[in-house]
Parts: sequence; C-alpha cells; structure tokens
Amino acid sequence: MSKSFEKYQKRRLRSSYFSVVVSIALVLFLLGLLGLLVLKTKSISDHFKEQVAVTIFLNDSAQESTIKEIQSNLEKQDYAKSVTFIPKEKAAELYSKDIGEDFVEYLGGNPLKNAIDVYIKSDFVTPEKLSEIEKNLSENKNVFEVSYDKPLIELLTKNIQRIGLWVLVFSGLFTLIAVVLINSAIRLSVYSKRFTIKTMQMVGATKGFIRKPFIWKGVQLGVLGSIVAILGIAGFIYYIHKYIPEIKLMDDKPLLGILFGGILLVGILITLLSTFFATRRFLNLRTEDLYY
Repeated sequence: MSKSFEKYQKRRLRSSYFSVVVSIALVLFLLGLLGLLVLKTKSISDHFKEQVAVTIFLNDSAQESTIKEIQSNLEKQDYAKSVTFIPKEKAAELYSKDIGEDFVEYLGGNPLKNAIDVYIKSDFVTPEKLSEIEKNLSENKNVFEVSYDKPLIELLTKNIQRIGLWVLVFSGLFTLIAVVLINSAIRLSVYSKRFTIKTMQMVGATKGFIRKPFIWKGVQLGVLGSIVAILGIAGFIYYIHKYIPEIKLMDDKPLLGILFGGILLVGILITLLSTFFATRRFLNLRTEDLYY
C-alpha cells in the first residue's frame, strides 16, 4: 500500500514539475519573441523602407552615353542602395503584361520613357530627405520627371514610429504578465509540498535549510524551461530566415547571444525569487492555516 502511494506521489510530483517547465517555457518563448522584435525593430523597418524606389524618367533626347553617366553618378550617391535602368521597351513589355493587351500596337507607338529606379537606403527614407533628393534630381536637364509614392512614405514613417512605441509598451506589459504567470506556477508547485515544509520545520530544521532544496529545484526548472524556450525561438528564427532572408535575423550573432542569455537569466531570476517568496509564505503560516 505504501509503495503504491509513493509511486502515486512521484507521478504527481513529476506531473507538477512538467507543468511548471511547460508554463515557464511558453511564457519565456513569447517573451523572447517580443524581445526579438524589440531588438530587430530597426532591421525589420529598414527592410520595408528599402523597398521604396525613386523613379527618374528621362527625356527622349538623352543619349545612351548620357544615361550611363547619370546611372554611374547615382550609384555613387550616399542615399542610393541600388540603381536599375529600365529601357522604355522593357517598361512597355511589363505594362502590357499588367493590363493584358499590347497597348503599343494599339497606340501605334511607345509613349513610355526610359527610366532609372533608385532604391533608397533606409536612413534617407523620410519625407524631408526624399523631397530634397527629388529637387536635386529634377535640376538635371536630361530628367523629365522624378516620381515616388509620397503618401506611402508619410504613412510608413508615421506607422514605424507608432509601432516602435507600442512594442515598448507591450514589452513592459508582457514582462509583468510573464512574472505573474511563472510566479503562479512556482507557487502551486511549492503549495503541493506545504505539509512537508511544515513537518521539517516542526522537527527543528531551519528556514534556510528547508528553503535551499526548493530554491535549487526552482532554479533547475527555470533553466530547463529557458532552454526549451530558447530552442523554440532558435527554430522560429531559422524558419523566418529561410523564407525571409532579407530581414537578416541570423546575421547578428552577438545580438542573438544577448537575447538567449537574457531569456536564461530571466527564467532563473523569476523562478529563484518566486520560490524564495513562496517558501517563505508557507514557512510563516500556522499549521491550521495549511488546510485553506
């Protein structure tokens, strides 16, 4: 009878530890994803900003040598990430595919112009800087028109600022939630051993002696939960890097090291403090209060 009871207690204990580890891992995984978003906000915003192109339409009188000179000068500019020349024949071909008919044949000629697409570096993608770039490019006598999506730039700038603010707010809120959830899981684990704590105390064991194994076990559970969370985040990063390599999630190894180290530290710190305060509560309870 006693052996079966011991087996039941061990299964119950293992189940309790498992639920604590899963709770810690899930909370730290979500917290780690949020931390990754905070750390990589600039890279993600830079990726979307650098999809912006300024299109320079050239006069029909511009010769091939002149076009090459303009393209070469653009490639040397600080704001240029990449420069692509689009002949009007290629532009007509692409436009015909978009509308589903050969408009050149219908019109009897190609009304489009030779163009150069300049993809702008993220630091220069602001309404003020792009307006200055547009003004400078328009001064060239071979340039017919300079075009880019001004409403999109304004919307992109405003939204990135808002997203950055909300990410910080949610980071603080979710950190608080993580602490509360992990603390609750640890408290439940310690609660299941409240009678053991009180028995040890009644036979003369000091509070420090009683608390030590509980804290050690809590730290172990925190480390295990952190490792599971880190593995989950590493898998997520690999998946995103595989399908969206432009975001460059795996390029900054020191930053990822800080993130993983932070997750491990948070897991250990929260479980250590939670176990300390949970055991202190039950150590200070009277025997009759253990039943409530």
